[in-house]
Amino acid sequence: MSRNHPPLPCNPYYEGVPDYMTEVYDWAYVNPRRAALLDRNLVVSTLLFLNDQRLMRRYLQQIQPGMRVWQVAHVYGDLVQKAAARVGSQGEFVLTDITPVQVEHAVRKLRDYPQARVVRADAATFRLEQQPDLVCSFFLLHEVPDDLKQRIVDNMLAQVPQGGRAVFVDYHRPAAWQPIGWLLKWVNRKLEPFAEALWRNEISAYASHAERFSWHKETLFGAVYQVVTVTHR
Repeated sequence: MSRNHPPLPCNPYYEGVPDYMTEVYDWAYVNPRRAALLDRNLVVSTLLFLNDQRLMRRYLQQIQPGMRVWQVAHVYGDLVQKAAARVGSQGEFVLTDITPVQVEHAVRKLRDYPQARVVRADAATFRLEQQPDLVCSFFLLHEVPDDLKQRIVDNMLAQVPQGGRAVFVDYHRPAAWQPIGWLLKWVNRKLEPFAEALWRNEISAYASHAERFSWHKETLFGAVYQVVTVTHR
């Protein structure tokens, strides 16, 4: 499955990075030179077929000043700055990522936001010191193996207090009439081997205790994307 030469063991950008990341996503998230080229708003807009702002708004509109927000992975472009700005000076924005280059990018982007904190951590095991008001996974689940999907969803939901929320923004099974679906199927075969699990399964299927939460799903762009808002009952 690997599309790249094995990384040098002494390269700090590869230390502690999961095997599936170096084998499948080196070109996108691990290699510092390639990641630097891709981390642009234009790239995000192109990859999401100009739906980037619509999808970001679904997440950002759920953030209120003073909230404590945990975003489980870094995202290309300026989304993390927008989220940090939304929580305001009285809130807290915690961003985690497992790859050194993504942590490096996040630290640079958030250096002017004292309410923001960047932690190198695994989304499946990271524990916050205080419970968050909102937890967000923005296009992470389609990039991880199924067993890790479950661990990430369970860890996120385990930290949501009663009345708190989690939001998952990700891919979905496209409607039969949506021609983008055929393009994405080709892309998935070449670059995204874990993505079509979200075509077959609801995100709630990855939650060990889904019944403890209320689930609301909205699909966009001919069902290519889904925004799932989960509220702790």
